[in-house]
Amino acid sequence: MKAFLEENTEVTNRGSLTPEIQLRLLTPRCKFWWERADLWPHSDPYWAIYWPGGQALSRYFLDNPDVVRGKSVLDLGSGCGATAIAAKMSGASRVLANDIDPIAGMAITLNCELNQLNPFPILTKNILDLEQDKWDLVMLGDMFYDEDLADSLHQWLKNCFWTHGTRVLIGDPGRPQFSGHSIQHHLHKVVEYSLPEPTRQENNGLTTSTVWDFQP
Repeated sequence: MKAFLEENTEVTNRGSLTPEIQLRLLTPRCKFWWERADLWPHSDPYWAIYWPGGQALSRYFLDNPDVVRGKSVLDLGSGCGATAIAAKMSGASRVLANDIDPIAGMAITLNCELNQLNPFPILTKNILDLEQDKWDLVMLGDMFYDEDLADSLHQWLKNCFWTHGTRVLIGDPGRPQFSGHSIQHHLHKVVEYSLPEPTRQENNGLTTSTVWDFQP
C-alpha cells in the first residue's frame, strides 16, 4: 500500500493556505486524476485532497500556536492529516488522528514523515461509536457534508463539551449541510480566510473557509 500511494500521488505544498506543510495528494500530474473513478482499486480517496475546512484550521494553528501548545487534540475525520500535522508543529502535547479509512491512516503516516514528524497515533474506527475520551481540543474540517452525519456529529460534539469541557473548532467553507444546520445557533466565528485560486477551482468556486468555535 505504501508503494501504491507513493506511485499514485504527488508531494506538493502548492495551492493551499499552508505552504509550510507538504502532503501526498492527487494532482493533475497523477494518473488517477484523469482515469475513470471506477478504476481506482480502493475506497474513495478523500484523504488525497486537502479540503478547504482543513486548510483553514491548519492555517489558524500555525498562526496561533498558543491555541494548541501543550494540549491534547483529536483530529476527527483527519483525511490527509494536515490539521493534525499543523497542531503537532504548533506544539500540541498529544495528537490523535481519526479517519475510518485505513488507507488514510497510511497516507497520514507518510505525510508525517514528509514534514519530519514522528507519526502520531491514528485510529481507523468510527469514533462516534466509541466511549468518549477526554480531549482539550477536538477539531474537524469538512465533516458536515451529509445531513445524517451532521446530526450525529452535533450530538457527539455537545457531549464532548458538556462532559469534559472540550473546546471544539470546526473548519468549513460554507457547505449547505453546515450553513443550514441547527449547529449554527452555537457557533462563534474565529477567523475567515480567502482560499487560493487552485483550491477554489477544485471546490466548485467556494471562495472562503472559516474556523468556528462551537459553544453549545
